[in-house]
Amino acid sequence: MNPSPLRFALLVTGPCYGTQSAADAYRFARALLQQGHVIDNVFFYQDGVHNGSLLIQPAGDEVDLHRAWVELAEEQGLALDLCVAAALRRGLSDQASSQQAGLAQWNVVAPFRLSGLGELAQASLSADRVVQF
Repeated sequence: MNPSPLRFALLVTGPCYGTQSAADAYRFARALLQQGHVIDNVFFYQDGVHNGSLLIQPAGDEVDLHRAWVELAEEQGLALDLCVAAALRRGLSDQASSQQAGLAQWNVVAPFRLSGLGELAQASLSADRVVQF
């Protein structure tokens, strides 16, 4: 008999390169899904927001973690939330924020989106488990 699936919210605070935390979070997410669990939300905070940049260009022999997150989100119908304050401080901006600031470019597009900490709070309330990387 299989236990009932758990609902998870993931909090990623590490960048896609330079530490293992984002890669570990991605592998953990894949393992959860393989076991039949549900991921309600992935929230990127602090340096974790760098995972959402379109401008990530890994070397040819490295995993493209940005692309991996995008594929996971598209397969599972997930939104990938970037903390808006952390993102803007670190040079990540979506089209609306860039236009509001008078900038001609942006580097955040769906399935990544700029969100407030309220999204993390809501995810924490509805999830059975919150796991931070």
